[in-house]
Amino acid sequence: MQVWPGQAYPLGATYDGAGTNFAVFSEAAHRIELCLLHDDGSETAVELRETDAFVRHAYLPGVMPGQRYGFRVHGPYEPERGARCNSAKLLLDPYARAVAGQIQWGEAVYGYPFGRPDARNDLDSAPHTMTSVVVNPYFDWGDDRRPRTDYHRTVIYEAHVKGLTMLHPGLPKELRGTYAGLAHPEVIAHLTELGVTAIELMPVHQFVQDHRLADAGLANYWGYNTIGFFAPHNAYASWGDRGEQVLEFKQAVRALHQAGIEVILDVVYNHTAEGNHLGPTLSFRGLDNASYYRLADDQRYYMDTTGTGNSLLMRSPHVLQLIMDSLRYWVTEMHVDGFRFDLAATLARQFHEVDRLSSFFDLVQQDPVVSQVKLIAEPWDVGEGGYQVGNFPPLWTEWNGKYRDTVRDLWRGEPRTLAEFAGRLTGSSDLYQDDGRRPLASINFTTCHDGFTLHDLVSYNDKHNDANGEGNRDGESHNRSWNCGVEGETDRPEVLELRERQMRNFIATLMLSQGVPMLSHGDEFGRTQLGNNNGYCQDSELSWVHWPDPAENAEDDGEGADPQEGEALGSSLLEFTRAMVWLRRDHPVFRRRRFFHGRPVEGTHDELSDIAWFTPEGEEMTQRDWQAAHAKALTVFLNGHAISEPGPRGERISDDSFLLMFNASAETLEFAVPVNHGRQWHVVVDTARPAGVLTGAGPKVAAGDRVTLVGRSMAVLQRPA
Repeated sequence: MQVWPGQAYPLGATYDGAGTNFAVFSEAAHRIELCLLHDDGSETAVELRETDAFVRHAYLPGVMPGQRYGFRVHGPYEPERGARCNSAKLLLDPYARAVAGQIQWGEAVYGYPFGRPDARNDLDSAPHTMTSVVVNPYFDWGDDRRPRTDYHRTVIYEAHVKGLTMLHPGLPKELRGTYAGLAHPEVIAHLTELGVTAIELMPVHQFVQDHRLADAGLANYWGYNTIGFFAPHNAYASWGDRGEQVLEFKQAVRALHQAGIEVILDVVYNHTAEGNHLGPTLSFRGLDNASYYRLADDQRYYMDTTGTGNSLLMRSPHVLQLIMDSLRYWVTEMHVDGFRFDLAATLARQFHEVDRLSSFFDLVQQDPVVSQVKLIAEPWDVGEGGYQVGNFPPLWTEWNGKYRDTVRDLWRGEPRTLAEFAGRLTGSSDLYQDDGRRPLASINFTTCHDGFTLHDLVSYNDKHNDANGEGNRDGESHNRSWNCGVEGETDRPEVLELRERQMRNFIATLMLSQGVPMLSHGDEFGRTQLGNNNGYCQDSELSWVHWPDPAENAEDDGEGADPQEGEALGSSLLEFTRAMVWLRRDHPVFRRRRFFHGRPVEGTHDELSDIAWFTPEGEEMTQRDWQAAHAKALTVFLNGHAISEPGPRGERISDDSFLLMFNASAETLEFAVPVNHGRQWHVVVDTARPAGVLTGAGPKVAAGDRVTLVGRSMAVLQRPA
């Protein structure tokens, strides 16, 4: 075999049409072997003799796409000094563009013998571990164009590749649970009809099925256990894992873009699947443990601000390079449109503290590629001082956990909620205005993959996670949920009616709030996980989306029973969700790009304030009204004539005006339509009605009239411009 010197950059395996350049970083290694793996189980080892700045490299003519490979690192195995090199372990390339196979769990994939964590284990891991794959980078993107949807027009749909598609009755079975299923016309039609502009995919970087979960007959369903930051997860590919997963993912992105839908990836750059000091040796640990991970004072152990066993060393230039190279790769080569960063507070930890101006954020800010896509932070981790909602740099948007909590508190009837709810409804200026950000910095959500589904939020007071095998100890215990009087499933009509009304309340509130709304997949159907609020390990019908069958009395397709309360609920809730999304999209007053002023706006020729707050009696709210413990109802006036931001060509934006009436109390209340804010209105939304959104003009009401709202319901009144 010919071995040429090759180049130190780019890192990873780079195919150029005639051969492949291999380059890998390790400061700890004495020498590194590149191992080419053959289908008969044999391997060909090539020592990487050329070294530049601790990057070892070689070019191999004739090595083609589909070739499996790995590294064996010869160096010190001294856990007490943070060194864990072990040439018996075949290591994944940190820059692998594709990964083949799965791990066969056993002692061979660990660097130590079971029961003796400080000793060295020389069992060969090659027959039992995953392997890196050389990938052909060439792909015909055709006329692919990024949608580049502005934040104020964005509606995000959080989804799991497998969970969204596994039970779709319109998909061929061989495409269910795959990237190809995600790109199927039936799925794309649902998203476009719903009004979704961006799909936020739960982790699709190559991840590992945990040893503990595998032994328990469970799985790492969510995928927050990354081992390959450049590789699409191979189990979501419908037709192979020797690079086919890369082509299939690109085809899915291209199809979604053609429908005007952006693709945002949920990425996990805060830790890896290698876990704590008792975890397996799969890649980074064996290459250069101390360069990749934050080690404790006793270097046998890892600092852990993620709750997963390890944290990446964010002050290491090689870790920062890995992350930035990965982000740029997914934007430039895979054409994704943005990222949601899991436990993003960990990325800011250079030492122990959360530093808003850490090196990572500086790099993102100046990067000409990454700075131009959507950047969404999950602004917390499990470390000290890790709850950082509102503290990310101006370029970033954030999952607004305070929005979620406040909206849940309002609709379950918690006292003294109105004042904070007003702030969340109008874009959380207390969190974002002081650093120059706008309402669109707030990614608003009431449910997501982590926690109760929307159906379960109104059906359970307590978590029911026994199926996870942890004695119901896992998952959040304080969910701010309310079961509407009965825990779990019931056939009591009055309870079911209240639950359906509450779900409509949550969806309507989300779509009428300033900021960027995010729906969780299946909530538009009332998907249930039967009270399990931590479905991370449930790769089963419990977590998959059950789609309403469009054909009445359709025969069961053999995939099992639907745990939903009924397809009628799924269909009616879907229609309501669609109508609320489109109401938002049709009216710029619900998606303002600047915060409200709370006064008349100059140059708009309207003497009324851009927003006003009223008691149910139609009187302007006072400080006493805001602070009253029993107050659970209010009316909000949104002035469509007082939008301060201009249109794209500098033109004035004008819209209809709206009254939002919220009755979060248990009693039926009479709401007076405020005087001096419009003579004639018509009702367009009433969540007390099964349909929720009213077609046509709706009932007309005049200034001073009274509108009856049953307990725990809301109404929207519209006044034409």
